[in-house]
Amino acid sequence: MENLRKGFPVLEQYTYLNTAASGLLPEAVWEFRQNHDLDFLLGASVFKEKQAEALTETRELVGEVFKCAPARVALVPNFSFGISTLLEGLDKHPKALLLKNDYPSLNWAVTSRNFEIEYAEINENLEENIAEAFKKQQPDFFAFSIVQYLNGIKIDLGFVNKLKQEYPHTLFIADATQYCGTEEFNFEESGLDVLICSTYKWLNAGYGNAFMLFKKEMENRISPKTLGFGSLRGKYKAHEGNFIGKFEPGHQDTLNYGSLAEALKLIKKNGIKEISARIESLSNKAKSEFTEMDLLEESVVNRKTHSSIFNIKGGEKLFRHLQSKNIITSMRGGGVRVSFHYFNTEEELHFLLKQLREFGV
Repeated sequence: MENLRKGFPVLEQYTYLNTAASGLLPEAVWEFRQNHDLDFLLGASVFKEKQAEALTETRELVGEVFKCAPARVALVPNFSFGISTLLEGLDKHPKALLLKNDYPSLNWAVTSRNFEIEYAEINENLEENIAEAFKKQQPDFFAFSIVQYLNGIKIDLGFVNKLKQEYPHTLFIADATQYCGTEEFNFEESGLDVLICSTYKWLNAGYGNAFMLFKKEMENRISPKTLGFGSLRGKYKAHEGNFIGKFEPGHQDTLNYGSLAEALKLIKKNGIKEISARIESLSNKAKSEFTEMDLLEESVVNRKTHSSIFNIKGGEKLFRHLQSKNIITSMRGGGVRVSFHYFNTEEELHFLLKQLREFGV
């Protein structure tokens, strides 16, 4: 486990249980960023002429890690830009299905447009609620987070695959910001049509970078309106009318997208299977302990599988108490949200539990 903690100096001073809010910046990414800007300082346009190569490397790494052809990987600055560009490319009056109280940046993007919207409840019967909503009124698109930011409920991706087979004409659009980087994922074999992920959380890539993955047929289903000089530059975009180029209309930031490439190299080095096993082990232990202490909502307790994000009962005083012990968490939805990544340890979980008991929760 110590090998997985190396390169994250924040862990030397904090018990960091807050990846669901902001991932850590690995030393490997920091070193890349220092060298990148030094090269820019000394080389200016000579250095920037290599921009296309750098972006191609990032695009290909994203495709390799998440099993999607590079020509269908778009590099975008953040989730909100990606989802807004996508929605502007849809028919003006489609029927949409959302999850009630899903991540605001996802739901707001949909509700701010002239769509006909239905909702499914997020609880222990999440999949059944979604299936019923589909039967009631088949949506033109279903937009949802794979993992819920408030309480960590994770949708069953096997269920999504089956639902897509039953409703092949519905677009399945997933926010994977709280998911990618936690377990192995094959986009091509999934039931998703579009995946969007900001990478500053579980991928530890810093801010200002995100990516989108598309199934091939999306070129005929989505018509983005954006276009700029950057839309036609690069190995996978150098032809007029290029689909992914319409999600990349301007100059691309090689500092931020290069940071994503370095973060993905670190994931490959550590091994996504090893990362997933560490996270799953910590999640199972945490859920068992939190359940025994009656700290979780019933909808989480009653789920068979869960992510590594938990919202435990407690308010501002508990949050401040944990903060005084250098345990970093977030206040979310009236509770204290904790999240465990692969660099966290059982010792840190036990330290958290000790502080919760001493506080008297």
